[in-house]
Amino acid sequence: MDVIDTHCHIIAADETRYPRAPIGGKQSTWAASRPVTAEGMVARMDEVGIRQSVLVQATTNYGYDNSYVLDSRRRWPDRFIAVGTFDPLEPDAGTRLADLCGDGGLAGVRLFTSGSTVPTQGEWFAAPETEEFWRRAGELGVTVCLQMRLGPATAQLVSVLERHPTVTVLLDHMGYPDIAASPARAGKEVAGLARNPGLHLKLTHRNLERLHDAGDEAADFLGPVLDAFGAERVAWGSNCPAAEQSLPELLDLARSVLSPLPEESRAAIFAGTARRLYPGLDNTQN
Repeated sequence: MDVIDTHCHIIAADETRYPRAPIGGKQSTWAASRPVTAEGMVARMDEVGIRQSVLVQATTNYGYDNSYVLDSRRRWPDRFIAVGTFDPLEPDAGTRLADLCGDGGLAGVRLFTSGSTVPTQGEWFAAPETEEFWRRAGELGVTVCLQMRLGPATAQLVSVLERHPTVTVLLDHMGYPDIAASPARAGKEVAGLARNPGLHLKLTHRNLERLHDAGDEAADFLGPVLDAFGAERVAWGSNCPAAEQSLPELLDLARSVLSPLPEESRAAIFAGTARRLYPGLDNTQN
């Protein structure tokens, strides 16, 4: 079965050419302890038979400087596309978005709103100052990866989706639903967001580990979510090397948890959804 990894990170060995500049000034522990270069990521992909991956900017290492993911995508155009971190609050956000996502540029952008290295929390991604960004993203058909936690920010997410129904949002880690506390309750929470047609879900180890631990109760989460969204709105991402497991282990985890699903659903989650979200992937197929 074809597999596309929609969420992996790379760290350059050359710190002079690609200086570290994490948001908030604090580098994530994984970037310091187990970095993987673009060359290393290609080798890991070859090991497990993944031909194409989406390089997601390591925000906690490079901030808004997307140089390394872009240079790596240009060096290996048949293996990578790049998603860069973007600040929608800066002036002329719409123009900057169009420039960055032109030919040979970013395939999508990521808004990074929460985490241990982020100095301020909040729902700034839905602030009035971001309207130009969201409007232009919808016009350009740019997929916006949104890294946020469901909870207080959920209302702001829904507000953005309702104001900009043509926008495509890929919710990183499914918004970190609390599967461990109650798979059924978490499934209901996530499924309730499916009424917004532009919203898609990125399924990563942060969800899959909890689902694996839930055993048979994993169906109480996956059933409602897939019934509401459909597999065509869910995409797998490894989160390698931010995840402690190796890429083979991360892929095995996903295959194990999703094994009860029909083949067509697994095909969508492992590759089909990614190709719809990022048309540039189709251009690199053999």
